[in-house]
Amino acid sequence: MWRNILTWMVFSIALPASAEHLTISTEEYPPYNSRGANGQPTGVYMDQLKIIFERTGVDYDATILPWARAIASAESEPMHCVVAAARTPQRENLFKWVSPVHTDRNILVALKERPLDVKNIDDAKAYTIGTQRNDYTEALLKSKGFPRVDLSADFDKTLSKLAAGRIDMMPMSESVLKNLVPGQFVEVMVLAWQNLGMACNLSVPDSLIGKMQAALDDLIKDGTQRRIYEKYGLVIHQ
Repeated sequence: MWRNILTWMVFSIALPASAEHLTISTEEYPPYNSRGANGQPTGVYMDQLKIIFERTGVDYDATILPWARAIASAESEPMHCVVAAARTPQRENLFKWVSPVHTDRNILVALKERPLDVKNIDDAKAYTIGTQRNDYTEALLKSKGFPRVDLSADFDKTLSKLAAGRIDMMPMSESVLKNLVPGQFVEVMVLAWQNLGMACNLSVPDSLIGKMQAALDDLIKDGTQRRIYEKYGLVIHQ
C-alpha cells in the first residue's frame, strides 16, 4: 500500500513540470526551417527557440509537418505551438503569441526567363499566383482581390510549379529569394510587410507565454536575433 501511495505522490509532484512541456511544429521552409541530419527542425526560427527554451527551462519536442497540418495542430491540440506564423488580425485571438521571431518583407516572385508586365497590384491580378494552403498569404491574396490563387500543400510544391511555368508568381520572403538558385527567379513587387511569431494553443499558460516573450525580447535587445539572421546570410527588419 505504501508503495502505491509513494508512486501517487511522485506522480502528483511531477505534474507541474509536465505542464511546461511544449510540442512545436514547423514546416520545411529553408533557410528559416529545414530538416537536420537527425530529422529534427533546424534553422533561423529553431535557433531562436532553442535559446528561449533553454533560458526559460521549457521542455519541448519539435517536428516538421505540412503547413496546414502544423497550424491546425497548434489551434486544436493542448500545449502545442507552431512557428513561424504570421500574426494577422484574423489569427490574433486564435492563439497566444510569442513574437516577433521574424519581420517579413513578403514579395511576389516570378521566373526571370518569363518577364511579366506588372507595374502595380492590379497588373499582378491578371496572373495566376501560387501559395501554400492555410498560409497567411492565401488569405492575404484573397483579401486583396486576386482572382486566380493556386494552392499547394507546402512551399516546395509551390516553387516547383513556378519553376515549371504552371503558375506565374508566388509570394515569399525576400531572404528566401536570396537563397534560391541565383538568377532563376526575380522579385516582381512587394506584397506585404508582416510580423511572424510562435503561435501557441490557448491552453498554454499565460505565465509561460510571458516568460518566453521576455526571453525573446532579450534576444532582440542584446542583438542575438540579428546575429542568428546574419549567420544564415539573411535580411532582418526590426
